[in-house]
Amino acid sequence: MTIGRRAALALPALALPGVASAQPAWPDRPVRVVVGFPGGSTPDIAARAVATHLQTVLGQPVVVDNRAGGGGTIGADAVAKAHDGHTLGVTIGGPGSIARILNPQLSYDPVADLRPVSLLARMPFVLSVNPGVPVRNVAELIAHARANPGKLNYGSVGAGSTGHLIMAEFAARHGLEMVHVPFRSVPQSVMEVVAGRIEMTAAAAGAVVGQARGGQVRAIGVSGAGRMAQLPDVPSLAEQGEPAGDIYAWIGLFAPANTPEERVARLATEAGRAMTNAETRRVLEAAGFEPLGSDAATLAALIRDEVAFWGPVVRRLNIRPES
Repeated sequence: MTIGRRAALALPALALPGVASAQPAWPDRPVRVVVGFPGGSTPDIAARAVATHLQTVLGQPVVVDNRAGGGGTIGADAVAKAHDGHTLGVTIGGPGSIARILNPQLSYDPVADLRPVSLLARMPFVLSVNPGVPVRNVAELIAHARANPGKLNYGSVGAGSTGHLIMAEFAARHGLEMVHVPFRSVPQSVMEVVAGRIEMTAAAAGAVVGQARGGQVRAIGVSGAGRMAQLPDVPSLAEQGEPAGDIYAWIGLFAPANTPEERVARLATEAGRAMTNAETRRVLEAAGFEPLGSDAATLAALIRDEVAFWGPVVRRLNIRPES
C-alpha cells in the first residue's frame, strides 16, 4: 500500500526518515545576562556591550543582572544552575575556571557546569616593584629576595586571586621567602607599592600601567605571549625564563552546560561582532583590556590551560581563598 503525496505531506515530520522536526525559535522571551560583579566594573561593561548587540539581533529584550559577591562565584553559580534556556553569564578567570580547585565545597564546578561561549577580552599582568627596591629584572629580584628572606612583601586582591597565585608560584619555584599581604582591591595593592608600604605586586595591567609609565612603580616583567604596546621596554616574563606566556586576566561569555551547540556558535559569532563596536573597544582599551571576541573553542582551551597550570600549584601549596 502506498501513501498519496498529499497524505504524506500531512504526516508529522518525525514520521518521515531523514526529516528534522521544526525547532522552536530562540529566544522566545527575554534573555538574562548574569554578571558576578557590580555595575560599572569591567566585566559589567563587556556584558552590557554584548547585551546591547544581542538585543538588536535576537529581537528580544536582553537584561543584565548584576549578582556581585564571592569574587564572582555568586553570579557564576546562578548561570550554572539556570534551567530556563534564556540565561547567559559574563565572568572572569577564577570563577570561570579554577574556583572549584580553590574551594572544593563550591556549589558549582566551572568546568562541568558552565559552557564556554566566547573570550571577550584579556589583559596581561605586570610584575612591578617600588622604585626604591634595587631590582630591574626578574633575575635581580630573585637574588634580592634570597638575600633578604622574609623581608619582601607582595600584595594582591586576596588569596587565590591570579595575582596571588603568580607570586606564590614564583616564590615557591625559586625557593624564596616572601610575605603575602591581601587587599580589598587591585588598585589599593598598587597604591601600597607606590607608597612603599609593600615592595611589589603582580597586578592586572590596567591597574598599574599608568603608575609604571609615570615612574611611580618600576615594571620588571609582563605576562602573556609578548611585550605590551603600552610598556614596550619591559620584557615579558617568558623572555626572562618564567612560565607566564599564557597567564592573562580575562573576561568570558558563558552559558549553562546543557546549552545546544548551534546556540553557542551563534552567540559566539554575535559576541565577536559586539566586541568590534568602536565605543566598546574604546572603553575596554582604556581599562587596559584587549577586546577580542572568539569562538567557544578558544575560551575552552584557555580554561583547560589555566586549570592544568594552576591546579597543581593550588594543591601543592594548599592555597585556599581564605588563607
